[in-house]
Amino acid sequence: MTVEAWTVFALFWVVFVTTPGPNAVNCIQNGMTYGFARSLWAVAAILTQAALFLALSAAGITALIAALPTAFLVAKIAGALVLIWLGLRGWRRAGQVITLEVAPPHRIYSRALAIATINPKSVAGYLAAFSQFVQADVPIGQQMWVIVPTALTLTSLSYATYTALGAGLGRAALSAVMNRLIRRGLAVCFMLYGLALGATALPGRV
Repeated sequence: MTVEAWTVFALFWVVFVTTPGPNAVNCIQNGMTYGFARSLWAVAAILTQAALFLALSAAGITALIAALPTAFLVAKIAGALVLIWLGLRGWRRAGQVITLEVAPPHRIYSRALAIATINPKSVAGYLAAFSQFVQADVPIGQQMWVIVPTALTLTSLSYATYTALGAGLGRAALSAVMNRLIRRGLAVCFMLYGLALGATALPGRV
């Protein structure tokens, strides 16, 4: 992966993991309730989910590349459409209150892992995002050495920051995360990324 490609991927991942959603709300609420140190178990759970989804995404993309280059191209276009859909969904829901849709388990780690796993953004977004940045002509293993540490580092920094905000600022942090303008701005970033990356996947484009 070139420096330019890594920069684009890193910028996208920053938007991906900082967009307010159930994970962010859960981290803030944990920080408010349990304090920063104990709430890091939730961040560990999110990283567990992220590592699993990255591995599954890599395996899926590798299979597509091995099976048929055209299928990989279709996956890139479909992935771009999913990113646009996530942006439209985020814009539409920017004025709604974010709620956690799972019953809280007894342990912080288990609850955070469940929330992260069923989060629609994670389920739809990982494969969609991953398909945009993997190069078909470079062994997937070489690319994973760059993609995985970058993704996990940015993910941990994002949700540790949300947890710290919850522990330090409490309800003020929760109000800021649910701000309509902020959430719509991040939704626009998703749509622009989807359009730009989808355009590069079209025949005749680099």
